Amino acid sequence: MRRRDFLKRAPITLAPAALLPTTLFAQQGAPPTPPTDARAIEGHAGPWQPDGWAWQGQVALVMPHSDVEPDSEWITLAPDGVAVQAMRVRWIGVQEPTGSFTRTGGDAARAFVESPQMTEAIDMLVDTALVRPRAIGVCFTGSSYMLGPQGDLALQRRLAARAKGVPVTITGLAAVAAFRAVGARRLALVHPPWWPEDMDQRGADYFSAHGFEVVSHARAPLGTGRVNIHPGPLYEWIRANVLATADGVFIGGNGMRTIGAIQALETTLGKPVITSNQVTFWAALRLAKIHAPVMGYGQLFRHELPSS
Repeated sequence: MRRRDFLKRAPITLAPAALLPTTLFAQQGAPPTPPTDARAIEGHAGPWQPDGWAWQGQVALVMPHSDVEPDSEWITLAPDGVAVQAMRVRWIGVQEPTGSFTRTGGDAARAFVESPQMTEAIDMLVDTALVRPRAIGVCFTGSSYMLGPQGDLALQRRLAARAKGVPVTITGLAAVAAFRAVGARRLALVHPPWWPEDMDQRGADYFSAHGFEVVSHARAPLGTGRVNIHPGPLYEWIRANVLATADGVFIGGNGMRTIGAIQALETTLGKPVITSNQVTFWAALRLAKIHAPVMGYGQLFRHELPSS
């Protein structure tokens, strides 16, 4: 068969309509010109299902390998188009006189953030430009309390120096910035029931050293197991025990389930409620210059990072 005859007789097979976005507009005339801006392209009409592409940017968190909440709460908070990278870092703890290791207490918290594994985690996150996050959050309230304001700042600067220009935030420093952003000066602190008493006191010392008045601090008696924490009992205990003189509430402890109670508490108490994972995520978004709205998880997301 001659080539000309073949071209005349060969059937033409078209791709399915689902692969031809222009067919969606067939009854409306010519399809619109596809936008070139990345944000506009992702919002462009089409038959495609969401695929998790980080078209607004990606942020990363560093957390102990044994924690159960930071990554799940960050993923819950993330707006459409914002991806979360979670880097779990092995937390060995500190050796007790008996020879066993414990991850409870301030010494264990300090050992975690000062370990070589923490530095390696930062190195891995920023190693490849294609997947490099726009900001990194270290989710560990206990280390902030243990190190104190100056030690916390020194840790942040040390990790930032390795991050190849990616900004780094830490839970304690993020909380301080958040309370300044919302204008709260008198704080009520709520901590996990499994924390030792001295860590609860270190929390009060930490915020006092930053210039806040701590009107109350306590471990919420909600059971000793992390799986026993539920937004309902957490809400009821805080509602009944936070003093009216407090103009801000901090629920500390990145390993405790908290964000589900934020909106109900703010509605009832009429004051900002800040939690460890929520505030570290907020600071990471702001450092990444991502301003997508986060709804239903506190008034904090209406605020910017303070200038100092």
